[in-house]
Amino acid sequence: MAAGQNQRNRKNDSMLTKTGKARLGPLNDAQLNKLLESSTKPKEKAKIQRALTKRGSSPIIATA
Repeated sequence: MAAGQNQRNRKNDSMLTKTGKARLGPLNDAQLNKLLESSTKPKEKAKIQRALTKRGSSPIIATA
């Protein structure tokens, strides 16, 4: 079988990209802040903070 067989069986999720990463555009500020708190990777946190600052709201930065 070919390696790309999973694409046939995978359901399209509008909140995820083709590679499985989350789309931040349709999320509101509260959802982005919750995602920021639950995220552990620095690269993801930076991406979420940029999305929040682009919208004009300040991100809630959790300490510890």
